[in-house]
Amino acid sequence: MFHKILILSIFTSIYLIQHPSVLKAQSVGVVLSGGGSSGVAHIGVLKALEEHDIPIDYIAGTSMGGLIAGLYASGYSPTEIEALFLSEKFRNWAQGILNEKYIFYLRQQNITPSLITFKLNTDTLWEINLPTNLVSPAAINYGLMEYFAPASAKSKNNFDSLFIPFRCIASDIISKKAIVLKNGKLPTAIRASMAYPFYLPPIAYDSMLLFDGGLYNNFPSNVIYDDFNPDFIIGSNVSSNFLPPNEDNVVSQIKAIISNDTEYIIPCEYSMLIEPEASNFSTFNFNNNEQLIQIGYLATINKIADLQNQIARKVTKVEVEKARATYKAGLPPLIFKDVTVSGLSEKQNHYIKNSLRIKKGTIDINVLKSEYTKVSSDSKIKSLYPEAIYNDSSNLFSLSLQAKKEKNLFVSFGGVFSSRPVSTGYIGLQYNLLRKVAHSFTVETYLGRLTNSLIAGYRIDVPSKIPFYWQTIGSTEKWDYFRSNTTFFEDTKPSFLLSNEQYLKSEIGLPLGFKSKLLAGGSFGELNNEYYQTRQFLSTDTTDKTSFKNHSLFLNLESNSLDLKQYASKGRQISLEAKYISGKERTIPGSTSVIKDISKSYLTWVLLKAKVDNYFNKRGWARFGVLGEAVYSTQPFFENYTASVLAASSFQPITESVTLFQERLRAKKYVAGGVKSIFEVYKNTQLRIEGYVFQPYQEIIQNEFKKGELGKQWATRQYIFSSSLVYQTPIGPLAFNVNYYDRQEDQWSFLFHFGYFIFNKKNLQ
Repeated sequence: MFHKILILSIFTSIYLIQHPSVLKAQSVGVVLSGGGSSGVAHIGVLKALEEHDIPIDYIAGTSMGGLIAGLYASGYSPTEIEALFLSEKFRNWAQGILNEKYIFYLRQQNITPSLITFKLNTDTLWEINLPTNLVSPAAINYGLMEYFAPASAKSKNNFDSLFIPFRCIASDIISKKAIVLKNGKLPTAIRASMAYPFYLPPIAYDSMLLFDGGLYNNFPSNVIYDDFNPDFIIGSNVSSNFLPPNEDNVVSQIKAIISNDTEYIIPCEYSMLIEPEASNFSTFNFNNNEQLIQIGYLATINKIADLQNQIARKVTKVEVEKARATYKAGLPPLIFKDVTVSGLSEKQNHYIKNSLRIKKGTIDINVLKSEYTKVSSDSKIKSLYPEAIYNDSSNLFSLSLQAKKEKNLFVSFGGVFSSRPVSTGYIGLQYNLLRKVAHSFTVETYLGRLTNSLIAGYRIDVPSKIPFYWQTIGSTEKWDYFRSNTTFFEDTKPSFLLSNEQYLKSEIGLPLGFKSKLLAGGSFGELNNEYYQTRQFLSTDTTDKTSFKNHSLFLNLESNSLDLKQYASKGRQISLEAKYISGKERTIPGSTSVIKDISKSYLTWVLLKAKVDNYFNKRGWARFGVLGEAVYSTQPFFENYTASVLAASSFQPITESVTLFQERLRAKKYVAGGVKSIFEVYKNTQLRIEGYVFQPYQEIIQNEFKKGELGKQWATRQYIFSSSLVYQTPIGPLAFNVNYYDRQEDQWSFLFHFGYFIFNKKNLQ
């Protein structure tokens, strides 16, 4: 027995001499690499380590690894981190999307068919106008402050005093070296570590311009070794050095210019490197987070036995959760007492500060989030960098917003390219001038066979106690309706209706919550229509000409949360409109008219219109929507049937509708509506099947004198069916439509188009 004990003692002594760290309670450091979306696998690594009682005493990371390490160091559990990365909130961070429900509809400009917009400064060099980032940082900037400010305050901005001592890496492109961030504002440090070139803008910090830490040190194992000297280091790496640059690949050349190679090794004898196989995932595609977390988890499980053999010290998950709960109980609540704005001129800061509708007293984080989002969505503001400053005496935060003004000139190009000869180009210019109030000057033009127009406008946005805007628009436009069911560039039949309209409209807009506004205003204008009263006419025939000099007063309530300008599949749009119209009609008959005398008359009517376009929550791979519309008008008849129909309201439920003059879809009073089925067949690709019914109260019909009169009540109706295959490209929709109209001369139509069928809104409809 004595000999056995002696032999065991000798072997134990030899093992302890070879493994001296076992003689003491081992400290363990974890280091997480950068790697874009692949870095999400680190969450699975942390999850597996905690579940198997592996202690984590220090943690460091770069870029995505810095974000995950920072969350863990701030007291968030792997389960909480996983929930964040699987949420819509995180997807919005990654895509630069603000919370839609807080985007301020009052501040949104009119919807246009713009496909691409260039933002320029008129007083700077061309290179300064080049874009520096692909996504807006507003959502992630606020999110990082929300998640990290309490821990940063508790630690007094010392990263050694967090729940887990922490380091992250950023890259200073001025000194061309990696910067180890160990103190300061935690949200700013992590944001700097994630500033991947051309994806997120850099952070100016302490006379440095900080970019993503992965440029110079993508795996900071040396940092955790030098700063904390743990007994054992666990590394999780999902990255590798870039391939040599290719002469035909400019991206690979830029990567080679701006980055240094990293050694993906651990400078410590007692260590373990975990390498989840996540190299096949795109850098900025965060749609596979659940799969990536599982990859990281399984890669760690495969090495758990080796880790447990080498790390004698165990900390149970219950112990970790208890310590974490104690730590989080001591975090100050994120409640603010005031807001300051800096970065711009005094008047411009005043505009932003007054745009924040914050009551006196303490400010809840959710109220602040809605106001921050509202102002960040203003097209005149480029960014608002939020910083929470903690006051030890009051136990409250102050919010400091560092503002940057958006470039003052927007140049937009767009329109639609179509298989029918209705293709239209669009050019828009907008010049913004920001003072205590915001001024916008716009010029837009539409160019095509179907329509040509020129619109000029001025708008002033006032951030008063009740914010409002005043806008005046002058427009001149021409519509040339012709019969065509041809494709591409085949000849079409002659025009049968020319409509020219000029008007000057002024309106005031007031907010009704974040997504609604109330409009009140009036207009003066003249509508000139030239038309034949028959579809059978000769080139020698002359047209009837009707002019209508008019003025109007209107009151509108609008609400809009649709996700897209066209082919929407989420959100809701509501419009309620009341309009008073009065004017003088003058008709000069043409050669096809039965009546030969020039007529003049004064016409007055009231128009009431309601429209709802609503989409329901997604069920599986399908989504459904409904459209409803109702019109009540006291419009009197014009001199003849065609002029009366032209002035009547029209139902335009599908994409093609706006390009057609469909008299059977026009009436003084009607109800209409339908349903939409939207099937997601592939990423960004949907199949839409839509059906509608148009039910006039009384159809406008033509008598033997070619005058208009009303038909029988509820006697006729029309059905419209449409099927569309739509691919949403990064700049606009590419679609193929098949449409059916049951009471039209050309019942079937086929339409291929790229871009938007969106035109300047007509004044009287």
